[in-house]
Amino acid sequence: MVTGRVWFITGASSGFGRLMTELVLKNGDSAAATLRKPEAIADLSSQYGPDRLLVAKLDVTNNEEIKAAFNKAAAHFGRIDVVFNNAGYALFGEAEGIPDDLAREAMEVDFWGAANVSREAVRVFREVNKPAGGFLLQVSSASGLIGLPGLSYYCAPKHALEGFTKGLAAELNPEWNIKVCIVEPGGFRTPALSKMVHAPPHPAYMTPASATWRERERSKGVQYTPNMADPATAVEMMYKITSLPDPPIQLPLGKDCLTMVRGTLAKLQRTVDAYASWSDELQPEGEYQWESMAS
Repeated sequence: MVTGRVWFITGASSGFGRLMTELVLKNGDSAAATLRKPEAIADLSSQYGPDRLLVAKLDVTNNEEIKAAFNKAAAHFGRIDVVFNNAGYALFGEAEGIPDDLAREAMEVDFWGAANVSREAVRVFREVNKPAGGFLLQVSSASGLIGLPGLSYYCAPKHALEGFTKGLAAELNPEWNIKVCIVEPGGFRTPALSKMVHAPPHPAYMTPASATWRERERSKGVQYTPNMADPATAVEMMYKITSLPDPPIQLPLGKDCLTMVRGTLAKLQRTVDAYASWSDELQPEGEYQWESMAS
């Protein structure tokens, strides 16, 4: 018999995905843990029986594998209550210097993979679950809110994923009882830095005046910095938000992320105030104005 809620977790091999799988099982829930190499969590498979943990191979760049993994999980547990859409990786290098194949692969994983998992999650929440409903917890990043040197092709898919998710959430029929939240972590002590793909540096940026050069020098041999936050605690917060009756559409997480968000908002507000008059003559008062459905 299924206990607790049923979670579908992508990128379960390490980092937030692994930690969330452990927490879900510890809390008495059931999990469909998906990853490219199922043997990476063999220890969890031996600790928990198939009634609590289903492990499925999934490469999120393969849409057929996405559908197959969801179908397998739904058939195994009878429903899926929460989708923790977490699979992804970071690509470091100058925008001018990253080869097209690496840039496109990052988009395939970090945007298209996450978007296709999201679409399948909505279908299962609406058409498989009885009664309909579910929670899509979208793992983005502080990089989905701001631009960072050396991470143009990580920021790009994260920005795209945020826009896609907000549009998707605005389209959902309230009767389907589907909740959506984008969590935006800052820097946490996960293996993300050690697993980051590095493109060869562009020669024009090989100078201490370059922000990417300085970042390369700073991060040589570093997996994470001591002041980075605890990822296990972050995962507890992510788990907690899935129980809220009215969760926010966005959740910046981590003091470094909050600092960046506040700085970005303040700068944008100053710009809006300084240049608001430029829009005065574009749309006379009393004329139709577009009303945002996302407001």
